[in-house]
Amino acid sequence: MSERRWQGRTAVVTGAGRGIGEAIAVALARRGVVVGVNDLADGPDLQRVTEICRQEAGEAVALPFDVADQQSVESGLERFVRQTGRLDFLVPNAAYSDRQLFYEADMAGFRRTIDVTMWGPFFLVRAGAQQMIASKLPGSIVVVSSTHASRPIPGSMAYNMAKAAVEQLVRTAATELVEYRIRVNAVRPGWVDTPGERKFFTEQMLAEIGRKLPMGRLERPDEIADGVLMLLDPEREAINGAVLSVDGGIELPVDQLFRVRRRSAE
Repeated sequence: MSERRWQGRTAVVTGAGRGIGEAIAVALARRGVVVGVNDLADGPDLQRVTEICRQEAGEAVALPFDVADQQSVESGLERFVRQTGRLDFLVPNAAYSDRQLFYEADMAGFRRTIDVTMWGPFFLVRAGAQQMIASKLPGSIVVVSSTHASRPIPGSMAYNMAKAAVEQLVRTAATELVEYRIRVNAVRPGWVDTPGERKFFTEQMLAEIGRKLPMGRLERPDEIADGVLMLLDPEREAINGAVLSVDGGIELPVDQLFRVRRRSAE
């Protein structure tokens, strides 16, 4: 398939100052897409990624705003469309998480997790859909979910709840937007090697965790970006309302698979 299908299109990627969001923004820019690079604040990370995208695509827009603030989301997308003329792709990726047992959790952190990780994607999908409907052009939205959507990981109740809600958001939005040729899908990463993981784990701990995973390592942000671009692709019209696992096999019954392999070898 020709890379020309990406030319002249635009995208907004949230949480793009580092990690998965950065990988997605840069991958789109390398294909000639004009990217709105979002981060919480107008700091060095936002400026660095925006400059990389400008070097790749010739144009990029820095969009500092808090995805948990509905008015900021709406005004940010409006500003992007005024500057670029359109919105073809939207990737709600920004998230927040604290790790505490729910019955001991600080409620401010619990609520912040819900606000950023659940309400943020809702505000973005809502505002993005409004812009796409007004333009009368097809659009594609890919929300970054997580294996937390289906796994009850202890100490992460707010994040688990938010990601489960996000996947239902995707299916419902896809149903309601299909008449406008606006597709809504999700990518579900597994355990990805990002700066955010250093909030909870040391380098040694991450290395040990990686060795225990099916691939023998953590995933890379660019591997998640590959899945996002596959779903955003204008030529993938048949994929709508889907949740694509790009999780390195983390949800496979690995112990059972190893037993099957051993029996087969005997």
